[in-house]
Amino acid sequence: MMGGMIWSTIELAQKVDQSMTMPTLRLFKKKKKTKLDNPKSDLDFYLHQYDSYETYKETQIFYNKKKIQNIWADKTTLTLVKDIVSKEVPNRSFAGICHGSRNGFEQNFLSEDNKFDVFGTDISPTAKQFERSIEWDFHDEKEEWKNKFDFIYSNSLDQGWNPRKALTTWLNQIHQNGVVIIEHTNAHGPQWAGEMDPFGVKPNVMPYVFAEWFGHQISTSFESVQKDNKDLKAWLFILKKNVLVVT
Repeated sequence: MMGGMIWSTIELAQKVDQSMTMPTLRLFKKKKKTKLDNPKSDLDFYLHQYDSYETYKETQIFYNKKKIQNIWADKTTLTLVKDIVSKEVPNRSFAGICHGSRNGFEQNFLSEDNKFDVFGTDISPTAKQFERSIEWDFHDEKEEWKNKFDFIYSNSLDQGWNPRKALTTWLNQIHQNGVVIIEHTNAHGPQWAGEMDPFGVKPNVMPYVFAEWFGHQISTSFESVQKDNKDLKAWLFILKKNVLVVT
């Protein structure tokens, strides 16, 4: 259990996957209708490119409605999220956001604990159908959310057309002692990325991506867990701010 500990980028990646010491970051940004030279499974990082923001939004809403009853989050992982927040944030009660929460399972499970006050966001207007959910693009800033929350949790960074922008927004929504928790699995990797889930990166490469995006502005640690609803190991990357405003 390593929540709250600060690791160097190399140490952290080694602990995520001991079999790879210093992976070479192989980047590929797919342009529309461009043929891939290499299989996506050979890549470390993949970002699908849409022809417009409107296409991105329409695509996300389409798949949201198609998968509206599907639940990715699970109780075992979310219980670990609660434990991490309780350990890392020096409060007795906790306010948070679950970004990209579709049918609201995660915020409603977390809010069953009366120490947690959590709501969720989703880009689709279907969010209005679910308790504690609001319609919102998680890339976008909201002035009244800045430096306010104890934690942000998401398993949906892979749905970001601009994941760095999204994560920058989330980091600036937590106060100086808060945490951003990203759930990531092998199913969030490049092999599975595309129009529906545009961003894919291998779990052992995630620390390098965070380091490239934010440098010393953040500190990163992680904990791992076996999901109870899927045959998958999940890594919970725990991000803390070292600056008041992340850029």
